[in-house]
Amino acid sequence: MPRQLSAGVLVTLLALVPSGAWSDPAAAHAGAVTPLKDARFTIDDDVKCLQSALENGSPQSGPSTWLLKGNPGCHVPPHYHSGEEQLIVIRGSVWTAMEGMPGALLTAGGVAVMPGKAVHWFSCRGTRPCLMAVTFDRPYDIVWTQPAAPRPR
Repeated sequence: MPRQLSAGVLVTLLALVPSGAWSDPAAAHAGAVTPLKDARFTIDDDVKCLQSALENGSPQSGPSTWLLKGNPGCHVPPHYHSGEEQLIVIRGSVWTAMEGMPGALLTAGGVAVMPGKAVHWFSCRGTRPCLMAVTFDRPYDIVWTQPAAPRPR
């Protein structure tokens, strides 16, 4: 016999769907599966030690998901975005900090969530290259700021 979802579970599941996904035809797409070996990385225009690959979305008009990779010592200086950024470390050690919060060393599975307009920075540490998945909840922009804290050593 099929099981029925309770109203509370259904409301919770619906809350996880991005607003506008039901009515926005652009939000419905065919999907994608990309093995890491097929990701199209390009060198970042501003931070030459960082490479990025757009995996999903439209950074000019809406949410997007990226893969970022950097070699040990790659430092991304203080900056912010209009939208929320979520970073998940896949490989390596990433030191990250945000204005008003102490920094932390994240390893595989570590997560950082930066609200819109929160100044933050990060660097790849250790001896292995870093690989991260980064999502933005609205069109991508970046505003570079003056260092909010001394550069990590």
